[in-house]
Amino acid sequence: MLTGLIEFFTRTQTPAFIVGGCLRDSLLSLPPGRDVDIAVAGDVQILAKELARSFGGTLVPLSPERSMMRVVVPHPGADSHQESPVPGTSNKNWTIDLSGFSGSIEEDLARRDFTVDALALPISDWPVSNWDDEAQDLLAQRVIDPFHGKADLARKCIRAVGSSVFRDDPIRLLRSVRLAASLGFRLDPETARMVLADANHITEPAPERVGSELLAILALDGAKGSLEALDRLDLLCRIIPELAETKGVEQPNAHYWDVWGHTLHAVEGAERVTKGHQHSPVFTLVYWTEETDAYFNQTVSDGHNRRTILKLAALFHDISKPQTKHQDETGRTRFPGHSEAGAEVAKQRLSRLKLSSKGIGMVYKMVEQHLRPYNMMQGVEVPTNRAIYRFFRDLDDVAVDTLYLSQADFLAAKGPELNPDDWANHARMIAHIFQVGFQPALPEAALRLINGNELIEHFKLAPGPLVGLLLEGINEAQAAGEISTTEQAWDLAGKIMLQQTDEA
Repeated sequence: MLTGLIEFFTRTQTPAFIVGGCLRDSLLSLPPGRDVDIAVAGDVQILAKELARSFGGTLVPLSPERSMMRVVVPHPGADSHQESPVPGTSNKNWTIDLSGFSGSIEEDLARRDFTVDALALPISDWPVSNWDDEAQDLLAQRVIDPFHGKADLARKCIRAVGSSVFRDDPIRLLRSVRLAASLGFRLDPETARMVLADANHITEPAPERVGSELLAILALDGAKGSLEALDRLDLLCRIIPELAETKGVEQPNAHYWDVWGHTLHAVEGAERVTKGHQHSPVFTLVYWTEETDAYFNQTVSDGHNRRTILKLAALFHDISKPQTKHQDETGRTRFPGHSEAGAEVAKQRLSRLKLSSKGIGMVYKMVEQHLRPYNMMQGVEVPTNRAIYRFFRDLDDVAVDTLYLSQADFLAAKGPELNPDDWANHARMIAHIFQVGFQPALPEAALRLINGNELIEHFKLAPGPLVGLLLEGINEAQAAGEISTTEQAWDLAGKIMLQQTDEA
């Protein structure tokens, strides 16, 4: 593909430079990926259309007014199970981002954000031979580096190109944290001071850009540390102001941290309980199968997987505790209604950040119901099949996710004072809910003991809510194993009818 790109720009006589992440990662000795950023001198829209036509790709306008276009080129083996010809890459499509520049390439690099991305290489100088040490040495010699980005790569440091980069585009405030987290780098101290000084500008970019960066940060491993960095830089509580009120809000003795600390550790817990057993005596107790890993890797909203959306729910799950805190008649601290209130806060805040309705709905339901698994376990040896049936019925698409949020919540509540026996009991109860809940939630229509038409005829009913109520009661009892014969179903239906008559 890179050979074809070199030939394309040679044929069109267009000055073109590889810039950005592809070049940066290559200098870090990572094999070339399939995401390429190219700065071109010329009409970007015309070039992008011609590039898409030449390679059979799809044109995606990123920001035509800023001369930014994307071309997605299908990889021939994208739908096959063949191993990628480039080590360290997958058989995914090629993504080629084109940006226009005028003047010199050095002037273009001066308008970029961080020195590790203010690097350029004439595309004709790209080593297209095998990706070995010799090719990397050659690449390092030819790269254009006016701001000493190669030295910052060696120092593992994220440093701003100039003093105005964050005011020029405030989304870079978040990107500084994301880039440092993704590379395992640190923020240059002066750059960190610049972020802190310009933090108030984070409300200026389009909300969807802010939401996208926040999700991208949560998607990375070590999300708790990134959130702490965002807070130290005065960014996190500007994006989600409601979080500021959780700081210093003390909790009952069952909790080790205040609401703020508990929230951050819950995000960490959500990340870790969805990572398998990890050779850990704590996480070995988490219910885990090969299918669980695939489940949390499913892309479900805004291009992100269930694991990321779960971490987002953990960030919001106790956000309304400050407003609902009070002491009951015994003097115990309670937070009545904080789940429901928190779900509304999550809905409103994530709507402002322009997340998809699917993602907002998932977070809303998880926050609203995050105490339900724990409440199912109160005062019983194991939850009843009926309670488990209702849990999976009511939570539907996020039932599994909410069980993992419950485990993250439990671990975050106890912190370093985690009692191994209590944790083992909690994990065992969650596993029981899984094992029962993964049975068919409803009997197949052919196996149902009574259908709606039979109920209407037997009780001389008109079609309506009462018929649905009777069917639901019978199906629920059948799924819970409480009835198994038609006679038992008719007996239960009669009892429900009698109860409805008494209530009327």
